Amino acid sequence: MVKAQEHPETRWLTVPDLVELLGVTQSNVRRMLEDNVLAATRVDGVLKVPADFIHEGEPLHPLQGTIVLLRDCGFDGDELVTWLITDEESLGTSPVQALKAGRKAEVRRVAQALL
Repeated sequence: MVKAQEHPETRWLTVPDLVELLGVTQSNVRRMLEDNVLAATRVDGVLKVPADFIHEGEPLHPLQGTIVLLRDCGFDGDELVTWLITDEESLGTSPVQALKAGRKAEVRRVAQALL
């Protein structure tokens, strides 16, 4: 599997970026990560979230349930971020782009098949 940081087309947001973008405190951002509202990986040693996980100034709504499902499948943070941003043949795009397009059920069916 390709690592998340090997996606040069991905725009990454640091915790301070998220604080500014979402208008919340650092502790709120960390709680979002703990509560699976967002997922992060280390890129060049810094904890980062793909910018695609944010939609219209908020965490992408269907992301949380998808992250929980992937964690239930045994994915760690790095693996689930990588899966979400990597093109998935059966979806014809990356899972996060499919979620943005309103294809939550389809993304979760593909994720469940990973068990």
